[in-house]
Amino acid sequence: MAKRDYYEVLGLSKGASEDEIKKAYRKLAKKYHPDLNPGNKEAEAAFKEVNEAYQVLSNSKARAQYDQFGHEGPAGHGFEGFDFGGFGEGGFGDIFDMFFGGGGFGGNTGRRSSGQKGPARGSDVRYDLKITFEEAAFGARKEIEVVRMEDCPECGGTGAKRRGDVRTCPKCHGSGEVSEAQNTAFGRFVNVRVCDRCHGEGTIISNPCPRCHGRKQIRRVRKINVTIPAGIDNDQAITLRGEGEKGERGGPAGDLYVYISVKPHKLFKREGYDLYCVIPITFGQAALGAEIEVPTLGGRLKYTVPAGTQTGTSFRLHNQGIQHLKGGGRGDLYVKVTIEVPKRLTEKQKVLLKEFEELTGEMDQRKSFFDKMKDVFGG
Repeated sequence: MAKRDYYEVLGLSKGASEDEIKKAYRKLAKKYHPDLNPGNKEAEAAFKEVNEAYQVLSNSKARAQYDQFGHEGPAGHGFEGFDFGGFGEGGFGDIFDMFFGGGGFGGNTGRRSSGQKGPARGSDVRYDLKITFEEAAFGARKEIEVVRMEDCPECGGTGAKRRGDVRTCPKCHGSGEVSEAQNTAFGRFVNVRVCDRCHGEGTIISNPCPRCHGRKQIRRVRKINVTIPAGIDNDQAITLRGEGEKGERGGPAGDLYVYISVKPHKLFKREGYDLYCVIPITFGQAALGAEIEVPTLGGRLKYTVPAGTQTGTSFRLHNQGIQHLKGGGRGDLYVKVTIEVPKRLTEKQKVLLKEFEELTGEMDQRKSFFDKMKDVFGG
């Protein structure tokens, strides 16, 4: 099978800069690294292909030869001096930067500074909390139960039944790393990797804790009080620093993110900090004007509907909406009135309505409207 173009492998054009080559290599090497894809043969093959491309393109001399002669190289035998099973010039440093947090090379035999894994921050935790419309508007205090990883209380986070059961790893001698030398076309390099005996911990537990089985942490349920601020809305989150999962090796704990879901209200709809509701009134109230009761989140208010109010008219009540989340006032309440038409009328009511129509000339008004329709649509 023919080899793919090295620039194509890294997803670059032929004129790519050194920084672009390095950036592309880091991204792909991390994506296909065997430690992140255990047992995945396709990822392993892609990892080798990415390393091969980077080893050539990261070296100015080799790159110039590749650009001129292609995969065959200047002598027609390819780039035989390169060890494609390892990493190219600067490759070790890149990989260590990605997976171990530091490194670099010095001279021809550079290696990453050794030392076991340092402190690791605990994972963040998400909790979804459903609250009522009123709790979102006025604020509340809730007690929630969160499941998170914590240090095992029986062994104190050592993972051992007794402190004497923890000993230094004999393979890496406590460094958490082992090194292997490689000879390449650029000189002798030392490949430093995580010790497979202690998995980078630097210590081995001979007698594990019976509760956590040597894992040092266990999953526990904790009750946590959450203060819900007035004015919070759907899909907003409350952050509780340090209430996530416990850190490792002295690292800080993660955070707890409480995501809010607000139940709908029977009367009100919310848009930002404003509230909207619909109130039915009678024909008489709309025609003559009346004092009606308007529901608000704080109780009922009296409001005077002016005479001649039409259905669909909205009235604005200042500062009767939702309190602003960071203070500084409240939203407004918009009340929309609709005129209720009675479905059942007595004979006397029907007679009176007909008389009312005749007195007000509404029949003539409707005729005038239908005359206008004829003018527009014909007929």
